[in-house]
Amino acid sequence: MKILREITSWLGTVIISIIVALLIIIFLFQPTSVDGHSMENTLHNGNKIIINKTQNIFHKVPNYEDIVVIDSRVERERKFMDNITDPLKYNLIVTKIRGSIDEIFWVKRVIGRPGDVLEFKDGKVVRNGTVLEESYIKEPMLYQSDEKITVPEKNVFVMGDNRNDSKDSRVIGCIPLDHVIGKYLFKLGF
Repeated sequence: MKILREITSWLGTVIISIIVALLIIIFLFQPTSVDGHSMENTLHNGNKIIINKTQNIFHKVPNYEDIVVIDSRVERERKFMDNITDPLKYNLIVTKIRGSIDEIFWVKRVIGRPGDVLEFKDGKVVRNGTVLEESYIKEPMLYQSDEKITVPEKNVFVMGDNRNDSKDSRVIGCIPLDHVIGKYLFKLGF
């Protein structure tokens, strides 16, 4: 009888621990991995990072130069259940077991916020008429466009730091705030 109580107590502790860990990963902080070279020289392929997901819950607009993780499937509406199922389907453990999975989450830097007008001239980003000084980019940007982009309400415009090797808002358009999964906090040392 005593052994049964011990086992029940131990199982209860394990189950509660798993539930708490899942709640943290789903709603607060999540480990993830950088896949690709689009954020070099800031982050590199294979870096393990922790993201803060609280701004996703409140749909808070990230600040300029924040590094964020986005859901690149901007053509589809993101539902609340995605916040629960995505961390279970697309995480470091599943990636290790199944190998490479669909690359739907991108790590990028916020360049434009709602209402901003962006232009791309002479290898520079111009935001609201001011040329951005971007010490974090890998090399001068080759991309240019005559188009002016106005960032809609409840959206952001993101780009990789390796501008010449990055799929970002230049390809998929502005990112709805509910597609901003989280904000980069720090890189793990392993």
